[in-house]
Amino acid sequence: MAEQPAVPSAPEQVPVCPRHPDRESYVRCQRCGRPTCPECQRPAAVGIQCVDCVKEGRKSVRGGRTVFGGAVTDGRPTVTYWLIGLCVAVFVGQQVLPGLTDEIDFVPVLGEQQPWRFLTSAFAHDQGNVLHIGFNMYALWFMGQYLEPLLGRLRFVALYLLSALGGSVMYLLLAARPADDLYSPGYEAWFTGAVGASGAVFGLFGAYLVLQRRLQRSASGMFVIIGINAVIGFVVPGIAWQAHLGGLVTGAAAAAAVAYLGRPRAMTEPGDRRLHWLALAGILVVLVALTVVKYAV
Repeated sequence: MAEQPAVPSAPEQVPVCPRHPDRESYVRCQRCGRPTCPECQRPAAVGIQCVDCVKEGRKSVRGGRTVFGGAVTDGRPTVTYWLIGLCVAVFVGQQVLPGLTDEIDFVPVLGEQQPWRFLTSAFAHDQGNVLHIGFNMYALWFMGQYLEPLLGRLRFVALYLLSALGGSVMYLLLAARPADDLYSPGYEAWFTGAVGASGAVFGLFGAYLVLQRRLQRSASGMFVIIGINAVIGFVVPGIAWQAHLGGLVTGAAAAAAVAYLGRPRAMTEPGDRRLHWLALAGILVVLVALTVVKYAV
């Protein structure tokens, strides 16, 4: 029997990278099997993956959560740095822009018509008083580097702003209106401006106490710090202790909402995050309602 002549095989096609067709690529992605050039290769647990598969894989992976439901960060208190930078920028502006302090400080008599003062006052400080802003920024940095990674950035921002607002609201509530009692000790406060991040910082103090208790950790040192500052607030003139009190109470309430509502079965699991935000919104509603009532009566 005669042998059939061999049929010549088609030349094998050179594999190329789909993203860079001009490059020969003999390494294939372990996930999709497509050729991938060195620029598009990403190391994986086993072998190499292409950049497209890595990007697709990130979409299907749920982000980590802290014990209090916040998104896990790299540990750097980025929001804290931004808050400090904003306060420093405003302080510099107060030195070079005449009248800026009068436009952003919180004065109860002006708060009804200029409600932004409830928050802007927390980013301003005594003009020319480096110790005032220095102490507040140090306290913010010290507390922020612990609380921000613990809560997550969004919850930390909410805690800070609510505490700042709570400080202004308490300052308003404890200031006597002229029609109330001309001889009331709080009468002068109705026309006296207040500035400083102290209310927000005291909110961080209050949150620390609540969160440490939830984690079953000691917070004895914080009680000493709060006690010392409370005494200073009553002894040294010109300190708005009312804002300290308001921030402390508001911060503790906000932290309690995050720490105890939607409580998980185990401490290692985050609670129901929807309840956290509903409760924080409820605290905001209460603060606004107290303000409206104060101005109405």
